[in-house]
Amino acid sequence: MKKVLVTGAAGSIGLKTIKYLLSEGKYEITALDLRTKNSQKSLKRYRRRINIIYGDINDPVLIKALVKDQDYIIHLASVMPPLADIKKDLSEFVEYNGTENIIKALNFYNPNCFFVYASSTTLYGNIKEADIKSKINITPLDYYSNTKLKIENLIKKKLSNYTIIRLPLILCHPASAFMYNVKLNNLTEALTDNDAAYMFVSALSHESELNGKIFNAGGGESQTALYREILANVLEIYGLSFKYLLTILFIDKNFYTHTYLDSDKLNDILDYRSDSLSSFYMRLKRAVKKRRVLNRFLAKPFIFFLRRSKKVKK
Repeated sequence: MKKVLVTGAAGSIGLKTIKYLLSEGKYEITALDLRTKNSQKSLKRYRRRINIIYGDINDPVLIKALVKDQDYIIHLASVMPPLADIKKDLSEFVEYNGTENIIKALNFYNPNCFFVYASSTTLYGNIKEADIKSKINITPLDYYSNTKLKIENLIKKKLSNYTIIRLPLILCHPASAFMYNVKLNNLTEALTDNDAAYMFVSALSHESELNGKIFNAGGGESQTALYREILANVLEIYGLSFKYLLTILFIDKNFYTHTYLDSDKLNDILDYRSDSLSSFYMRLKRAVKKRRVLNRFLAKPFIFFLRRSKKVKK
């Protein structure tokens, strides 16, 4: 069996990536994440079916032991906004240094391993439409995007077997991981965590078509809407959260979203789209059920504002 290492395995995309890898039935899977109560709880269900390693990608001894016999690495470990933009050095220390550690180990012990890196479409900055040829436009204070770009350049310089997939706004469950720091009137081509996970798994079977290239991932027309519409639906289902309040009060709206002129190219290769905004909302409803009643009640004024503003604009 081919061996695959998934970093950031306890995250929303990571967990679904493991699920799809298992459904393929042809991989020996190693999951790597930091040891926390949440990661242990999330990965516990897979403990009899995969190798679970709790550790830090900055640990050179651990990474050497893990990467030397892998056929593939799906590198999802990341510090996400708004945390990444609050602490300047956090992304640099955790994600860049950790990725550099993996790359050094690959070059020394396993140069033929295919490295799949999850980057971000926020690199394009505040524009409406983007493709892979669009100019990179990052502000100095956007630490998250600056780190992603620095890692992309490192990968292109140091590795020969890789692909870089730039992810848009990811719609995920639990909704506590939802990105709130987006401008309300941005037309947003999002991607559900289900489709993103299947995309990463499918990438392993298309190494020759992806190798050495960068792609924009997107959910297509069925996952495209004004951000205010997406946000209103998430608030209606999931309710008000502390993260949302923190973001609207203190965090810049610097998670840039777009529509992608070339996201169909990646879908033509990997055929990963099967989801839609409506199916994502239905799954979120089933997950929340009758919980978070107070949170949903408190969210009503915010939902009213989002939907009223849309009508006034029309």
